[in-house]
Amino acid sequence: MATKAKGRTVVDVGADGIAIVTIINPPVNSLSFDVLGSLKENLDLVMQMDGVKAIVVTGAKGKFSGGFDITAFGGVQEGRVKQKPGWISVEIITDTLEASKKPLVAAIDGLALGGGLEVAMACHARISTPTAQLGLPELQLGIIPGFGGTQRLPRLVGLSKALEMMLTSKPVKGEEACSLGLVDAVVSPHELVNTARQWALDILEHRRPWVASLYKTDKIEPLGDAREIFKFARAQARKQAPNLKHPLVCIDVIEHGVVSGPRSGLWKEAEAFDGLLHSDTCKSLIHIFFSQRGTSKVPGVTDRGLVPRQVKKVAILGGGLMGSGIATALILGNYSVILKEVNEKFMEAGIGRVKANLQSRAKKGNMTQERFDKTISLLKGVLDYESFKDVDMVIEAVIENVSLKQQIFADLEKYCPPHCILASNTSTIDLNLIGERTKSQDRIVGAHFFSPAHVMPLLEIVRTNQTSAQVIVDLLDIGKKIRKTPVVVGNCTGFAVNRMFFPYTQAAFLLVERGADVYHIDKAITKFGMPMGPFRLADLVGFGVAVATGTQFVQNFPERTYKSMLIPLMQENKRAGESTRKGFYLYDDKRKANPDPELKNYIEKARSISGVSIDPKVSKLPEKDIIEMIFFPVVNEACRVLDEGIAVKAADLDISAVMGMGFPPYRGGIIFWADSLGSKYIYSRLEEWSKLYGGFFKPCAYLAARAAKGIPLSAPAEQATSRL
Repeated sequence: MATKAKGRTVVDVGADGIAIVTIINPPVNSLSFDVLGSLKENLDLVMQMDGVKAIVVTGAKGKFSGGFDITAFGGVQEGRVKQKPGWISVEIITDTLEASKKPLVAAIDGLALGGGLEVAMACHARISTPTAQLGLPELQLGIIPGFGGTQRLPRLVGLSKALEMMLTSKPVKGEEACSLGLVDAVVSPHELVNTARQWALDILEHRRPWVASLYKTDKIEPLGDAREIFKFARAQARKQAPNLKHPLVCIDVIEHGVVSGPRSGLWKEAEAFDGLLHSDTCKSLIHIFFSQRGTSKVPGVTDRGLVPRQVKKVAILGGGLMGSGIATALILGNYSVILKEVNEKFMEAGIGRVKANLQSRAKKGNMTQERFDKTISLLKGVLDYESFKDVDMVIEAVIENVSLKQQIFADLEKYCPPHCILASNTSTIDLNLIGERTKSQDRIVGAHFFSPAHVMPLLEIVRTNQTSAQVIVDLLDIGKKIRKTPVVVGNCTGFAVNRMFFPYTQAAFLLVERGADVYHIDKAITKFGMPMGPFRLADLVGFGVAVATGTQFVQNFPERTYKSMLIPLMQENKRAGESTRKGFYLYDDKRKANPDPELKNYIEKARSISGVSIDPKVSKLPEKDIIEMIFFPVVNEACRVLDEGIAVKAADLDISAVMGMGFPPYRGGIIFWADSLGSKYIYSRLEEWSKLYGGFFKPCAYLAARAAKGIPLSAPAEQATSRL
């Protein structure tokens, strides 16, 4: 029975002569090729039925349609599915739906996204519920709307709003959609289908207009004004996404339809969609889309049938930047939180930070005063362990001091109930060390948030060999409820994300001491797509943090760390990064970063201590070489993380790099990007640099094995060890 319920449409003809065509493809009624074929068949069928006067298109179980089935893209990209450009857009959406001789009304509840909205826009009217979400988010996948969206949306809501909706991928809710002209009426869910039925009859009886949105012109500006709108949109797209071409292609296709007519625009859209679907950007973004959804599947944990336990009350130790950020994330997820501090002053400061985090949301219009009051009421400050007797989870977020953390965990074991999850937000310290004074190793886990914790989307769940599967399942559930992407990793110094990226800044120091320019490196890395370069990042996190984490790596991986004196020398002169207004950059009152001519003095001093001299090749490195010399050591360390089983799969490292470190998603994550260049190439470059500059660049065994066989870094271990 389950297979029958997948991928189809069903027809039900009422006594009033209205045929209800329902899309059924759980969970979001996505438009697979089967669904679209079934939709065309059923529409052709009801067109032939004399008893059918008009048609209502809707989706099963309160969701119109979440869009085209993304799993089908792989088949098209690999050539397994032969799909003619424009077949769906022109033959089904335009020449079957919109050209129907009987009125068609879309009844929209839940989601009408991507292809779902494009189907709705081809109907002759749209009725929606207030909470329905309508949007065209295709650009998030490196493509453009391909079922007529670039032509119909501008004709329904105007060029400026249509461009905004497509270029930002932001949906609108029913009420706004109605005010924009995207839907014709907003009604409650239980009135939806009946209102749509009546609307269809009203169109038939000429009481309401019969509108083919493809040919609407009243919302399209005169050509001169339209060209100015396109010019502005292109300038914005180039500024916000300089490495991406598909936003510009989207603008071109919309403009083509305005200049040459909508039918010509449909063919232009189909051709552009087909080209973009086969682009590296699209393949990368689809990989990220599936990788993000795949992080919650952990072999040996999530396949055991365990049900998450109910977590109602969470305690957080430490109200600093991390603790207050974690508290904010939890109360926004509707968890009751107690924040413990060592004295009244620190406690007030911690609660103040949480309030400020919520207030910034309220200022941006993302939170009403009523919601603010309700959310902050979930937080309570305490100075002792008295109220810990009924907490379900504790997250320790104090400074990175081993003995302090050990004492805290010994105390927690005494004061918390036996079922309570004991979590640490440490970013580098081995969890076995933190919990060695307890007898509760099975419930000790890492809950590593990224700063700012209420904003950054990644949650690194760190398990030791003793952590129970139940605790992991519980934390995966919490991560989902507080809208984080959780990634389960093993226990080691730096875990997966910080461990993988520790060579990032060290490679930059190595290059600078051999003659590369600090600002040229940062510029090359930001052009590549990172939010900031390694030196600007060091300034942002502060030199204290950089030294503390760097020390952990020097102690644990001495053979492959590059020890530079640059930061310690700068610290001696009270330079500690952005917080002191002086680091690798100078900062003005508005925290704007400017180059510092004095920096060269520190570099010269560090160079003399390291005993290295300027290498003319390094001082003239092209951007491509800078990018590779900074990122290939990161790839090399990521390979070790995979080899040691710290990460379950390569895709988890890809999503961690994107969501934890800001690696550009349109490059598919660190391993996906590396595989696009090839293991042989990366190995040969690292091998060459290790001969010139030492063990820091030495390729690891995992990378060497894959390079020898020319197989991807993401390939499972059995592929690397099997004979070719």
